[in-house]
Amino acid sequence: MPPESGNRNPPAPPSGKSGGSREVIFEFTPIGGSVKVTAVDVATGIEVSVVGPAGPASHRELERIALLKLQQRLGRDSGGAPKPNDPSTGGTGGGIIV
Repeated sequence: MPPESGNRNPPAPPSGKSGGSREVIFEFTPIGGSVKVTAVDVATGIEVSVVGPAGPASHRELERIALLKLQQRLGRDSGGAPKPNDPSTGGTGGGIIV
């Protein structure tokens, strides 16, 4: 059975230059035979989502991927990487490889 949709607050692994941990909220939303996992950084309100197959084993993997995607987004927004589709900063397109 999938975990209930709602807030879960495990600390994220250290990220960024400060080396501190960030509070992240995960939300699981069932969509047919899939589940949408949204990760929200509490400090900034930035959120990212991933969708994948429903099932207990895939929930952990989707949570891990959402966290990696959030960390990349936070790094990009803090100047760590060029923004996609922004020629002035050298961005060449969207998407991430996981």
